[in-house]
Amino acid sequence: MTLWNLYFIAKLYLFKAGHLTPLWPTNILFAAVLAATSMLGRRWLRIARNVIGLAIGIPLMYHEANIPPFARVTEEFGNLTTFSAGYWLELGGRFLPPMLLLAMLGAVVAYALVNRWLRVATFVIVALVAIPVWQAGAALLARTPQTVAATAIPGEAAAQPVDHNAALAAFRSAESQRQVSFGKLGDDASRQFDVIVLHICSLSWDDLDVAKARNHPMLSHFDYLFTNFSTAASYSGPAAIRVLRATCGQEAHADLYREAPPQCHLFGQLAAAGYTAQTLLNHDGHFDNFLQIIHDNIGVPNAPLIPNTDAPIAMHAFDGSPIREDYDTLARWYAQRAQVPGPVALYYNTISLHDGNRLPNSSLSSIESYPQRVNTLMSDFDRFADLVASSGRRAIIVFVPEHGAALRGDSNQVAGLREIPTPRVVHGPVGVRLVGFSGNHGPTAVIDGPTSFLALAQLLSNLVSSSPFRPGVVLSQYAADLPKTQMVGENEGTVTMATAGGYIVRTPDGVWVDAR
Repeated sequence: MTLWNLYFIAKLYLFKAGHLTPLWPTNILFAAVLAATSMLGRRWLRIARNVIGLAIGIPLMYHEANIPPFARVTEEFGNLTTFSAGYWLELGGRFLPPMLLLAMLGAVVAYALVNRWLRVATFVIVALVAIPVWQAGAALLARTPQTVAATAIPGEAAAQPVDHNAALAAFRSAESQRQVSFGKLGDDASRQFDVIVLHICSLSWDDLDVAKARNHPMLSHFDYLFTNFSTAASYSGPAAIRVLRATCGQEAHADLYREAPPQCHLFGQLAAAGYTAQTLLNHDGHFDNFLQIIHDNIGVPNAPLIPNTDAPIAMHAFDGSPIREDYDTLARWYAQRAQVPGPVALYYNTISLHDGNRLPNSSLSSIESYPQRVNTLMSDFDRFADLVASSGRRAIIVFVPEHGAALRGDSNQVAGLREIPTPRVVHGPVGVRLVGFSGNHGPTAVIDGPTSFLALAQLLSNLVSSSPFRPGVVLSQYAADLPKTQMVGENEGTVTMATAGGYIVRTPDGVWVDAR
């Protein structure tokens, strides 16, 4: 039982550390069968026992571990093969840190010594039985006082359990009925303005805290700041679809890949209002078919993709592809923008903060370099706003993240893994800045209620329908009564919903699990 004792000890340790949720009856039966067959005499029978055991034990442990389901791994296999060797090494260090490997080696040595004097298998089986029995007893004791208290108070009904599936269905039904419409942009050229949407990969409030960058000056320059905004997604493709369909309520993840009505396309509505739509990236857009996603969801036929190859390379992505400098990419676009008559609506996507990016001539991992990269990005956007202001033209700049970087990680997923769209991942800083506004900006209008893309679309609609670039405007009035949206994060197979005490997760198996 030497090999299998170590297997179960490792599983118990991972359970204690919060990285694994054992199926206790299955493990008890598995351990009992292994113990009963441990004295097989023939060598080929022992080999067959271990081979069959591994065929059962490895998938069982994978299923119990807090990692993406195997179906997700196979689905993303094509993307995984594009990762550079350096990024694989960095990821390996997160899943198996050197200190953990040393601890594992020490545990094996300690086991070899202890096993000479004690029957470790007996203690392992006792632990496999005792822990779930203890858990069941503790849960029963925890419920008993509540039950007594509920029955002891006359006239008061016991609290009914929440039906999370019904709550999610009600949310989706309500969202399917919501929509924002845009009016026409006025004919007065002095009141017209560009709309520039800066869509940032891998940034959340929690990431700003980890990077100690929450006090960057850029955040203080917004006229409107959403402090409780849900990006809903934690991967780039779905995130791009959600912002490009911002004028309709939040869709279920599966519905993102179905055709949407024309009125749901933000840039389609802007085009109908009088804007010329354009797209620009600071990367090549090949990973995960990102360019096609933009093409299919921009809502404007033949909206041009502005080339970026003239901009200098700032770093290389996790797949080795070049990433262009944000300021230079935007500045070169803006120099060409002058050739387009009338107002322009630009969708700009940047992956400068993406996990796995490597700075030139630097040995820093992507997590170590993140503070440097996020400060550079925000400074670049401030410089770009100054460039627009110096041109004498007007613009509304929208700063909106795709999703967070998950720099901190948690007990269920290592740093950088975003399979579970937790609040730390989908709670992003969103700001809107008026450039070229000659009136009194006043204090930043802070929108602190739970919001998402519909509120952002409504704010833009208010600004487009009644230009703020005119005398006597009070900017805060544009942010009055914006639609609220409960935080619901979604990936394929995984859903998170905010609760009073934290949030709850629906796993790919359809089970709801409380989280903090």
